[in-house]
Amino acid sequence: MTRRDLSTVAARYTQWDGSQRLKLDADKVFEKLAEYLSYTDDVRQAMDWMMRQGMDFDGVRVMGLEEFVEQLRQEMRQRYRDFNLKNALSEMEQKLEDILNRERAKLESLKGQKPGVEEKQRELSRMPRRLSEAMRKLESHEFEDAQAKADFDELLKEYENIRDLENFRDRNQHMFHGPKSLGYDEALELMREMERMRQLEQDLMSGNFDTISMEDLQQILGQQAGKDFQNLKQVMVLLTQSGYMTPKGDHFQLSPRGVQRIGQLALRDIYQNLLKDRSGGHLTDHRGITEMRPEQTKPYAFGDPLNLNLVATLKHALARKAGVPLELRPEDFEIYENDYASSSSTVLCLDMSWSMSWEGRFAAAKKVAMAMETLIRSKFPRDYFAIVGFYTRAVELKLKDLAEASWNMGDPFTNLQDGLRLASDLLGRHPSRNQHIIVITDGQPTAYFLNKRLYCEWPLSFGGISMRAAQETLKEVERITRKGITINTFMLDDSPSLRAFVDKMTLINRGRALFTRPDRLGEYMLVDYLAKKRKRI
Repeated sequence: MTRRDLSTVAARYTQWDGSQRLKLDADKVFEKLAEYLSYTDDVRQAMDWMMRQGMDFDGVRVMGLEEFVEQLRQEMRQRYRDFNLKNALSEMEQKLEDILNRERAKLESLKGQKPGVEEKQRELSRMPRRLSEAMRKLESHEFEDAQAKADFDELLKEYENIRDLENFRDRNQHMFHGPKSLGYDEALELMREMERMRQLEQDLMSGNFDTISMEDLQQILGQQAGKDFQNLKQVMVLLTQSGYMTPKGDHFQLSPRGVQRIGQLALRDIYQNLLKDRSGGHLTDHRGITEMRPEQTKPYAFGDPLNLNLVATLKHALARKAGVPLELRPEDFEIYENDYASSSSTVLCLDMSWSMSWEGRFAAAKKVAMAMETLIRSKFPRDYFAIVGFYTRAVELKLKDLAEASWNMGDPFTNLQDGLRLASDLLGRHPSRNQHIIVITDGQPTAYFLNKRLYCEWPLSFGGISMRAAQETLKEVERITRKGITINTFMLDDSPSLRAFVDKMTLINRGRALFTRPDRLGEYMLVDYLAKKRKRI
């Protein structure tokens, strides 16, 4: 290869200066949205926060709307510091004064020679001090001086600009305190620029990308700001076209694919925290221990361990088409039957009362719920998992609703009894050898049902306990215990009243109770669940 040939394939590297287009993909962008969703139950609010606060991708900053607004306000403040408007209309005021002086001189020369001159003189002596008002009044004046008339007609063409500049000066004169005094043309240009800035500020603050003028943004903030804004628009386009979002009226909501992705990200985040805190890997067979039964086989189905009966599999392929090479199809696979040592049915009871909004408790609990659902669906498809939310009443939470579920401020009471009852009913429909209820709560019960009637009661004192609600809830714990269902409780508050109540629950049920912080909840729950899966029961 010649020297010339070598030069044609040489690579040239340059330092990133922001002018290169940022390469993004929908997965990266949605992952950032998922971070914001961990702090709110509202997809619109999460998107709004993301667009306003900006984000980092692989060390490259994508500016948010608030950063553009701040840059814009800095430009506005710089103009306040540089200019003043004291003489903005002096030129036009002098022009009008010259016109009036010529007309007054002409009227004086006609005094006593032409009727009505004295009346015109009186009119000119009573002219308003405000320039635009004086011009408007002078429109009806019949000039005697032809040149003054021609000059006034020319001045009148500037009437709207003069009026607007007067209003602008009156509103903003106290803000412009710089050393440079602007003349009429310069002040007009400044006024129009400030108007564009304020309109751009409003559009940026509204977050409506369709109304934001790219031309104004680049003219005021520079070409680099225009490129940065294009990156932000690219993020918005990727979000709306990713397949993770679906339109609903005038806004977007999570699609089923988006909900599943949220769960995958939550599970990944929790595992990453585990890896930071624990030595060694987690290369465990999350399906639990199995015992292969070589005397029995069956066709392979999704979710089964691939303990392949190779002879039977090859026979199926040959029976369908003799000869080589073999053409294997999914329906040809024959596997050995397995006895599972650990399969379970689990219901997660999630406290949704008002106090769960404190210290990020509900966001952490919701993230764990989605992570567990993803783990069980992907790794333990034979297990049953459901989620029950409880506040004044209890409801089953479907996966599609979980990402946008929130604590309920309108129902401040905690009806754990109804949550346990609904969880027990769900487990009754999905029997297995191992049935569990996991309770995540930060307070003792304050609501219960008795004879199908709902009762709510505040604690007897601050930090105290609602006696009747506690008693009825413990009765439900006894009924669940007789069914062989284990209740494990994760407490997000360390109050003595909650500990005392949960101690009574564990004494009846023989389950376990653990106090943990919201940021450690996921680690404890997943480790506990996987530990049970590794046991032979």
